[in-house]
Amino acid sequence: MKQNRTPAARRARMGALSGGIGIAVNTLLAAAKIALGAVTGALSVLADGMNNLTDCGSNVVSLIGLKMSEKPADKEHPFGHRRAETIAALVIALIVLVVAAELAIESVQKIFAPQTSDFSWPLIAVLAAAVAAKLFLFFFNRYWGKKLDAETLRATATDSISDAVATTAVIVSLVVSHYTNFDLDGYMGAAVAVFIAFSGGSILKEAVSRLLGTAPDAQVLRDIEARVRAFAGVHGLHDLTVHSYGQDKLYATVHVEVDAHMPLMATHDLADAIEQQFAEETNILLTVHIDPLVLDDPKVNRLREATERAVRQIDPALRVHDFRLVGGETHANLVFDVAAPFECPIGDAQIRARIRSAVAQMDERLGVVVTVERQNLA
Repeated sequence: MKQNRTPAARRARMGALSGGIGIAVNTLLAAAKIALGAVTGALSVLADGMNNLTDCGSNVVSLIGLKMSEKPADKEHPFGHRRAETIAALVIALIVLVVAAELAIESVQKIFAPQTSDFSWPLIAVLAAAVAAKLFLFFFNRYWGKKLDAETLRATATDSISDAVATTAVIVSLVVSHYTNFDLDGYMGAAVAVFIAFSGGSILKEAVSRLLGTAPDAQVLRDIEARVRAFAGVHGLHDLTVHSYGQDKLYATVHVEVDAHMPLMATHDLADAIEQQFAEETNILLTVHIDPLVLDDPKVNRLREATERAVRQIDPALRVHDFRLVGGETHANLVFDVAAPFECPIGDAQIRARIRSAVAQMDERLGVVVTVERQNLA
């Protein structure tokens, strides 16, 4: 009977396979390059071998990170351990940057104190085989990293392609130095160090960004909004916030607008139904807050529509929600929130000022109490 693997089990299985293959390949490459570098005196070859040796450590970190990320939630970590994968990617980035710094120091030293390196075609053949092996690891980890949305596999893929480029640069250095009698080893080593540092910096930037909390994917926001709006009785939604705790671990909150005359128990049932559907059909744990809307007051409806038109004239991306009319006949306040995308160039104070000016033109007896909220909009 074929076993039914869960996505988590599949990620763990492919992570273990990637780590095992990476450790085996990098160990062989490191041993071969370090030995050849020591024999020939080629610093770039020796440094490239040391880089492969640190890659073994990166593979171990990747294995541990994926394994830890699959642990269930517990008392100390109620949101699970999925961010362990991001921490593993962060460690990989730091390892790559340390290697780049060490290689840069050694390369600069060789530029000012050049040493003759032995050249042989067998050495070139070994390095060419190393490039092929690293390209295999790059395509393998990139494919499964994208398919499983595994951050550590994507980081390993980036590391692998940087290694392939680095080893190619070493080959070019050896061949050019041999046929021109110009020692290019130190210069090429420095160039390789810069490239490796750039790769490590890219991994580091992505890992830090995820730990800080990245914006949710726009398609995720659109899917959530479409699902919520599909429920009968929903007149709108706003303040949608999504928090990621790793792959397949999303928590979200949303304010759902309903008719103010809807019975309390009915609104409660609606919120429960929305939350239950998300829990059963998606990987999102959604919490719903109900906001009542006054829909049968002609004056409130007229003011709401006029205010929405005025706000859209300021910027079409702005959205009005939680609209209320507070006060009496002689003087009243329009109380509402305006959702503004982060990329809106107009400042919050300017948005408020322009709204107050527009409302004053509608009716000078109306005051405005408006809150501007910056958020990602679907």
